[in-house]
Amino acid sequence: MARNAAFWAPEHHAAKQPRLLARARIVKALRGFFESEGFVEIEPSALQVSPGNETHIAGFATRYEPIGGAPTPYYLHSSPEFDCKKLLAAGETRIFSLAHVFRNGERTRLHHPEFTMLEWYRAGAPYRALIDDCVAVLRAAAQAASATEFRFGGSRLDPYAAPEILPVTEAFARHAGIDLSALLDDRDALAGEATRLGLRVSADDHWSDLFSKIVSEKIEKNLGHGRATVLIDYPASEAALARRKPDDPRFAERFELYGCGVELANAFGELTDPVEQRRRFEADMAERTRIYGSAFPIDEDFLAALALMPPASGAALGLDRLVMLATGAVHIEDVLWAPTAAPREAGP
Repeated sequence: MARNAAFWAPEHHAAKQPRLLARARIVKALRGFFESEGFVEIEPSALQVSPGNETHIAGFATRYEPIGGAPTPYYLHSSPEFDCKKLLAAGETRIFSLAHVFRNGERTRLHHPEFTMLEWYRAGAPYRALIDDCVAVLRAAAQAASATEFRFGGSRLDPYAAPEILPVTEAFARHAGIDLSALLDDRDALAGEATRLGLRVSADDHWSDLFSKIVSEKIEKNLGHGRATVLIDYPASEAALARRKPDDPRFAERFELYGCGVELANAFGELTDPVEQRRRFEADMAERTRIYGSAFPIDEDFLAALALMPPASGAALGLDRLVMLATGAVHIEDVLWAPTAAPREAGP
């Protein structure tokens, strides 16, 4: 299917319509699931004082221009997370959002500059409770799409099967031959392992850069085949908004859900310490400045809300990717009702 065809061209839309109708049924089913669990759907603001403070996520900048007043800079949000956590601080206990979010510079068969994120939070719940939610989401999507299997890139999985629970350390040992626990503080040793695996290593690569390269090149492609994989318990340095595990603070309460080699969801036992959160944001923005030459402001209102936020766990899932797998789509734009127009010179 030609990617540069106008989405409103009748023949182009007709080819996509079965997947788009399945998407509508999936959205309805997911709303039904969360409502049955006592969740309230909230509506976050797309305009924020910060797009977030993760090193590798770029925001879209805009500004508010009041009549007769000075303009105020804003950003389109890259996630509804900040508003969701502020609402937890306000007293909500089970909330979910289906929000359009925006990330600059991202356009591939799995990425789009504007996409839909399903995000949900359970106050007082351990992060592993969200694994059950993810299982329910996969099954609800499969039922709504009348899918007996999920498909992508030649891989298939049974959406009704119990997921594999795979610690990050075990994934490194199994798929990369690395004892990650022994290298958590050793950048040079991890660089040596990356070189052994044939990965390109730069002199200015930090430990986190090397970790990400190994995950993306050697591990992700092996996850979620036959059944979903829950990659769990990341090194603490790789979970900027998550609590450390109380029994082993070298690792964080974080997991990611994978299907057919595709990352679908990211979940945390949420950090609620504003002092520690500020330290992590500042470190990530220093790293962003080192790599990209720019940084984003910190939302002070968000840090103030963390002091009131109850213990909670939350997850963010890429709805478009879920629909792709449930319908067998090969490109994210095959499941978007109205994709953002791309420059004519953009690649497939």
